[in-house]
Amino acid sequence: MNLKSLPKIELHLHLEGAAPANFIKNLATQKHIDVSKIFNQLGQYQFDNFKHFLSVYEAATTVLQSPDDFYKLTKCVLEECAKNHVVYVETFVSPEFCGGNDIVSWKEYLSAICEASEESEASFGIISRGIATCIRHLGPNSAKDTAKCAVETGGEWLVGFGMAGDETFGQAKDYVYSFDLAREAGLKLTSHAGEWGGSESVRSTVNQLGVQRVGHGVQSINDDELIQSLIEQQIVLEVCPGSNVFLGLYPDLQSHPIKTLRDRGVMVTVSTDDPPFFQTSMDQEYESLASCFGWSEDDFLELNRVALDAAFCDKKTKEKIAKMFKF
Repeated sequence: MNLKSLPKIELHLHLEGAAPANFIKNLATQKHIDVSKIFNQLGQYQFDNFKHFLSVYEAATTVLQSPDDFYKLTKCVLEECAKNHVVYVETFVSPEFCGGNDIVSWKEYLSAICEASEESEASFGIISRGIATCIRHLGPNSAKDTAKCAVETGGEWLVGFGMAGDETFGQAKDYVYSFDLAREAGLKLTSHAGEWGGSESVRSTVNQLGVQRVGHGVQSINDDELIQSLIEQQIVLEVCPGSNVFLGLYPDLQSHPIKTLRDRGVMVTVSTDDPPFFQTSMDQEYESLASCFGWSEDDFLELNRVALDAAFCDKKTKEKIAKMFKF
């Protein structure tokens, strides 16, 4: 079984978090910005825990200061995805990092990202779509501004609204306004939950924010009633095994609940989250899962079928992607 050549769908990839370390270092050098503290002696991103990771992540994004920076970033990230045989990817991108939630600035950044996306599809055969993402720990007011940016620019490329950041900050109900605004504009919804906030974080996110998907969601495994609810509501989990292990949420892949969740009937997908930060790739994720759980090509095809059904793109795009898998 050659998993590397298998087409892949990825639903949980942070655009800024997919920036290779060298990309950020070179950009920082050009702009005379010192970000040397966020790298180790091997030139890799370095952090001690999740909170530290968030600060390193935000430090890395400080060098991304213009639409042209995001154009180059998007081209770089999508080329790397294509090397891992990803044929469709949904990227989280934050208007907060693209002009400080200012709608006029955001439109300029988004235009550059869309241009890079179109060029990458022509050059590498990879289709991408975007999810405008608010940063939870920046608070509900910032989230409202992000939602307004998303509503103004939703369309063929920007298909969703989501929330990332520190899920232990505040409560899901604090962000209901933003998610309602996005929903009414026709955007699909997802939010990080159940990575660090426990199963109750997933329950409140699903019940109060009305999301179709949950980013991570792995701590649902600790709540049988919640698992049944996820199955009944057909909520899809965007699972990032390598990220969870790297950050110490689980000691190793064998301890990770992705197989148990799937075996119990929860719809799960596989993604990389922030691959350069967690030293992973989609090829590596597939190989590790196959080695650890004995999953076959049929298992991965089924995971991709779930991902395609859960994708936020339109029907015409889904039909195009399905032909790549011969679904």
